[in-house]
Amino acid sequence: MFTLVRSRLRTAAFALSAVAALAFAGTAGTAASATTGAAAAPAPAKQGPTSVAYVEVNNNSMRNVGKYTLANGGGNVFDVAVIFAANINYDTGTKAAYLHFNENVQRVLDNAATEIRPLQQKGIKVVLSVLGNHQGAGFANFPSQQAASAFAKTLSDTVAKYGLDGIDFDDEYAEYGNNGTGQPNDSSFVHLVTALRANIPNKIISLYNIGPAASRLSYGGVDISSKFDYAWNPYYGTWQVPRVALPKSKLSPAAVEIGRTSQSTAAGLARRTVSEGYGVYLTYNLDGANRGADVSAFTRELYGSDAVYTP
Repeated sequence: MFTLVRSRLRTAAFALSAVAALAFAGTAGTAASATTGAAAAPAPAKQGPTSVAYVEVNNNSMRNVGKYTLANGGGNVFDVAVIFAANINYDTGTKAAYLHFNENVQRVLDNAATEIRPLQQKGIKVVLSVLGNHQGAGFANFPSQQAASAFAKTLSDTVAKYGLDGIDFDDEYAEYGNNGTGQPNDSSFVHLVTALRANIPNKIISLYNIGPAASRLSYGGVDISSKFDYAWNPYYGTWQVPRVALPKSKLSPAAVEIGRTSQSTAAGLARRTVSEGYGVYLTYNLDGANRGADVSAFTRELYGSDAVYTP
């Protein structure tokens, strides 16, 4: 029987400070056009589900995502790498939400040339996850459409500035009501995602299917389900189909924590992903160790191949 595991190392959400209130001064090597060196050839295409890797950048490098390929054919094991995590914070003076980067997230973004571009050159998409930070600000309690649209603009500006491939929403740890903030309302997330999709029509928007925002996807005749590229189960070591009106090809009912979810469970979830026709397989907490055995446990089921780790 599967066990619910919520062991994310939430230090991304705490006071490693270095507030990024988005003073968009030019930073060398971070602009979308700042790819340096000769572009590497993307890895060969593979057949099978999209594999996603969240990386806790307080402790680990994004580069680890690019170290795994398939023994058969040489394709990338991972298709999407998620920077975990920026925060939605609250300014008690202006009474407005703002985007915050702790020092480790800021380091990744400032060093996009070495942390992000090498993955993109391999064909791996890199998205930024945004997470609550205990301050009362969340995706579900913007007080107006204008406030939601302003935050969406901040997100899309960040994607453009750092040359990212999209945004991931994770509505945890907001602690709605703190600092006099409002409780979740039905319109907030709909306005936010609608505005963000208009701003980044060809980028990824994904949903970590948890929290008040995830249950408020429709308002005023607008359903934002189709505006997401992906939605996934947030409980590691389990199978849970996200209740989002997306095709199976965009859903991950499987979720594993690499190094903690057993290899047999990871394999079983991968086998079920294929047999039931789902198109995404979610992993969390890829670190710098050689996890070839853990990764091969699910790649054999997803792609019919072992994984090769190249330091």
